[in-house]
Amino acid sequence: MAGATIGERPGTLRDALRDVRDQTAGYSGIWSWITTVDHKRIGIMYGVTAFVFFLAGGIEALVIRLQLATPNGGVVNADQFNQLFTMHGTTMIFLVVMPLSAAFFNLLVPLMIGARDVAFPRLNAFSYWVFLGAGIFMNVSFFTGGNIFQGELGAPGAGWFGYAPLTLNQFSPGHGIDYWAFGLLILGIASMASGFNFIVTIINMRAPGMTFFRMPLFIWMTLVTSFLIIFAMPIITVALFQVLADRLFGANFFNAELGGTPLLWQHMFWLFGHPEVYILILPAMGIVSEVFATFARKPLFGYPFVVFSGVAIGLMSWGVWAHHMYTTGLGSVANSAFGFTTLLIAIPTGIKIFNWIATLWGGSISLKTPLLFAVGFLAMFVIGGLTGVMHSMVPSDYQQQDTYFVVAHLHQVLLGGALFGLFSGVYYWFPKFTGRLLNEKWGQLHFWLMFIGFNVTFQPMMISGMLGMPRRISTYSEGLGWEFWNMLSTVGAFLIAVSVLVFMYNVVISLRSKERAGDDPWDGRTLEWAIPSPPPVYNFAEIPQVKELDDFWHTKYVENEQGQLVRVVAGAAEQAEEAEDDAHHDIHMPSPSYFPIIVASGFPFIAFGFMYDFALLPVGAVVMLVGLYGWALEPATE
Repeated sequence: MAGATIGERPGTLRDALRDVRDQTAGYSGIWSWITTVDHKRIGIMYGVTAFVFFLAGGIEALVIRLQLATPNGGVVNADQFNQLFTMHGTTMIFLVVMPLSAAFFNLLVPLMIGARDVAFPRLNAFSYWVFLGAGIFMNVSFFTGGNIFQGELGAPGAGWFGYAPLTLNQFSPGHGIDYWAFGLLILGIASMASGFNFIVTIINMRAPGMTFFRMPLFIWMTLVTSFLIIFAMPIITVALFQVLADRLFGANFFNAELGGTPLLWQHMFWLFGHPEVYILILPAMGIVSEVFATFARKPLFGYPFVVFSGVAIGLMSWGVWAHHMYTTGLGSVANSAFGFTTLLIAIPTGIKIFNWIATLWGGSISLKTPLLFAVGFLAMFVIGGLTGVMHSMVPSDYQQQDTYFVVAHLHQVLLGGALFGLFSGVYYWFPKFTGRLLNEKWGQLHFWLMFIGFNVTFQPMMISGMLGMPRRISTYSEGLGWEFWNMLSTVGAFLIAVSVLVFMYNVVISLRSKERAGDDPWDGRTLEWAIPSPPPVYNFAEIPQVKELDDFWHTKYVENEQGQLVRVVAGAAEQAEEAEDDAHHDIHMPSPSYFPIIVASGFPFIAFGFMYDFALLPVGAVVMLVGLYGWALEPATE
C-alpha cells in the first residue's frame, strides 16, 4: 500500500478530499468510508459528524436566544422551549464535545505513540457507527412525537439533566424521554468501546523507548479521560435503566407517591455528571498543552506536575458531585464536606494553569491561530473556574442556584473551555491530515468573532442571574431589569454563529488551495510531525525508537556551546520523505469491514421495540447476531 503523495495537485475540493483517501483491499469511494477501520478516517468521520450536530445544537440555541431576546417572547411556546433547551444541552455535551474529543483521540493517539493503528480497529469503527446511530435516533424524536410542520415537537422536555419526577409518564407523556434515555444508553456503549480501546492502545502499543513519562501530555489526558469514561458510564447506565423501568414497566424507582426516591436520580446523575465535566475538559487541556509548547518553542514547563495534576483531577472528580445538590436538603455536614472537596479540586487545576503560563513566559512565541484559541481557552477557563469557586461556597450557591449565573458558569467552562481548546486543535492538526493549512487571516477573524461573541453572550448572563433571572424559563415580564442583558446575550449568540460560518468558509477555501503545508509546518515536537502529511495508511514505515520526551524535536535540534538551539542538517523530516518513497508492501493493515455497522444498526431496532412494538426486539437481536457472527469469523487481514 502506497503512502500519500506530497506533490502539487489541482486546487479542487475533490482533489483535496482525495488527499485524505486511502486505497485498501479494493474499496474506494463512499463504500471505503463505510467499511473503513483506519483510525484516521474514523477520526475524520467523528469530527465531521460532531460538527453537524454542533450546527444543530447551535440552531437550537439561536431559537432559544430569539425567544428570550425580548419580554413576552412568542417565537416558541413553553413546551417547545423546554424541548429545545433539553436537546440543546444533550446535543452539545453528548453529541458534540465528547465525540469531538473522540475525533482527536482517533486521529492522534496512534501517531503520537508511534503505532500503526489502535489496538482494536473494528471495535473502533463499531464505536463510531453506534454513536452516529444514537445521535440520529435521539433527533428523530422531533418528528415522531408530534407534527413538526404544525408547530408540534415531540422531543424530550425534562431538561438535559432529566430530573425525576419530570421524567415520569404523568409529567412527560409521549416518547420524548424514551428517545432521550435509550439514546444516552446507546451512546454509552460507543463511549465504553472507545474508552477500553484507547486504554489498551496507550498501554500496550507505545513505540519502543516511549515510557509513560515520555508520552506527550495529550496522550496522558486521553488515558485519564478513558478511565473516567469506563468508570462513569455504568453509573448513568443504571440510572437510565431505572428511568425506563419506571416509564415502560411501571417500576417506582423515582415515584415518591409509591415509595420511590426522586433524589436518587440526582445522586446517580451527578455522580456520573461531575467526572463527565472532566471527560469534556481534559482532552482540551491535553490539546492546549501541546499547542503552548510548540508555539513557545520550549518544552512544557513542569511536565511531571502537569501529568500528576491531570491524574489528580480525574481521581478527585469522584468526590465533588453533591455540590450540584446544596439546595436539596442534604444538611450542613454534607454540604460542608462537598464544599471542601470542591475547593480542593481547584488546586491541580491551578497547577496546570500556572504551568501553561510559565511555558509561554520567555518563549519565542509565534502568535498563530492555534495559539490564539489556546490562550482564549486559558482566559475563559480561568473565568469559569473562578465562578466555580463561588458556587463551591454553600451560602453563595444558595443565592445563585437555578439562576442564569449558573448558565453562564456552565458555558464558561464547557464552551469557553472545551470548545476553544478543540478549535485550537483543529487549526493545529488540520495540515497533518489534509496537507493544507487553514487560512491564517480567516482563522484570526474566526477567533476574534468567537471570543468577542462568547463574552457578549455569557458575561451578561452573570448580571441577569445576579438580578434574579431564573434559568429554564421560556419568557418573562417587562420591568424586571433583564431586557437589556438578554438582548445583549442574543446579539452575542448570533456573533458566535457568524464566527462558525467564517470557520466553515475557511475550511472550504483552504481545502481548495493549491498551497501545500508540508509535513511539519509548525516545527512540532511530537512524533506525528515526523511522517508525511496526510499520513499513509500504515502511519510509520518503521516504528520509531524513542529516546526522550519530545523525541522528534531532538532529532531536529541540538544545543551549541552557548546553549542555543541549532538545526540538525539531516533530520527526521528528510528520513520521512525517504520512507514515503517506498511502497512498503510488506506492511499488512487490518482489512475493511462492514460488520461493525451491521452490529451497531441493531441497537435502534431494540430501542424502537421497547417503545412501540416488542416484535422489533428479535429483529434487532438477529441483526446484531448476524453482524457479530461475521465479525468473529472475519480474518484480521486479507
